[in-house]
Amino acid sequence: MSIRLALKVDVDTDRGTRVGVPNLAADLQAVGAPAAFLFSLGPDQTGRAITRVLRPGFFQKISRTSVVQIYGVRTLLNGTLLPAPHIGRRNAGVMRAVRDAGFEVGIHCYNHYRWQDYVQTMPLAGVREEFEAARAEFLRVFGTEARTAGAPGWQSNARSREVYDEAELLYASDARGGAPFFPRVEGKVFKTLEIPSTLPTFDELMGRPEYPDDQIVAHYLKLMQAAADAGGGTQVFTLHAEIEGMGRRGLFQQLLAACEKVGVEFVRLDEYARELLANRAVIPVRDQVLAEIDGRSGVVAVQAA
Repeated sequence: MSIRLALKVDVDTDRGTRVGVPNLAADLQAVGAPAAFLFSLGPDQTGRAITRVLRPGFFQKISRTSVVQIYGVRTLLNGTLLPAPHIGRRNAGVMRAVRDAGFEVGIHCYNHYRWQDYVQTMPLAGVREEFEAARAEFLRVFGTEARTAGAPGWQSNARSREVYDEAELLYASDARGGAPFFPRVEGKVFKTLEIPSTLPTFDELMGRPEYPDDQIVAHYLKLMQAAADAGGGTQVFTLHAEIEGMGRRGLFQQLLAACEKVGVEFVRLDEYARELLANRAVIPVRDQVLAEIDGRSGVVAVQAA
C-alpha cells in the first residue's frame, strides 16, 4: 500500500527559529512537501533545562545526541548566564514568511521550558495563563487565532486539554503512537481531536549503535511501509527545527529524497484533521496516560493500552 505522511515541525528555540526554520522550509519546498510549523513564542530559557539531568535517561540522551553541537553554546546558556531572547518579538518576520510560503502554522508553547518541565504540576489557572500568552503572541505575529497546538515534550494532561477546548482548536498533536482519537483524561472526554506522532524522532534514534546514521533513512522507510501495509493510515513524523533543520539537516534531506523516490504522499495535518472530522462519529475515544517510550527520557502522553 502507498505511504501517507504528515510532517510536524516543533520549533523550540530562538536559534532554531532564525536558522533551522528557513532551512527546513527551503528543503520541504524543494520536494513539494507540506508541514505544520509549531512555534515557541515567548522567552527562550533553554539553559534552564539542565535541571532535567536528574531525570532517568536524560544524561544518556544528551551524551549520544551531541546536544552542544546541535543547539550551540549560546542557546544552552539562554535564561541562565545569558538573557532569554523573546522568540516571537525577534523572529516575527521568519514566522510570517513560513506562513506566506503556504505552510501551516500553530502553537508549540509560550515558554518551552516552563511547559515541558512544569505543566504536570501547574494548576488550571497556570496552564491557562501559559497557553493564553502563546495565543496572544500568535495573534500579534500572524493576525489570526491559532487553529492547532502541539505540546513541548508531549506533556499533556486534563488541564491542558481543557484550555485547548476553550481555544476551539481544529486539532492538537500532543501524544505519541496510535490512531487519531478524542482524549479521555481523569474520566473526562475532551472535544479537541488528537492526532498523535506515530514515528520515532531523530533524537530518539541518533547515537544508538543499532541505528547508525547510514541506516536511519532505511529504518524510517521500513517503519512507514510496514504501517501502510498493516492499514495504519497516515503516519505523523515530528521534526525539530534545531535537529533536522540544523545539526542533522543533511540526513533529513536524504530522508526527503528517499520518500520522494518511493512515492510517499505528503499530506497537510490540517487537511488530514478536516478529513477525519468529516466523519466525527467514527473517531474513537481513548484514555490518555503518561508512559515511557523507547529512546526518550521521562514520560510522555500516550493512548492507554
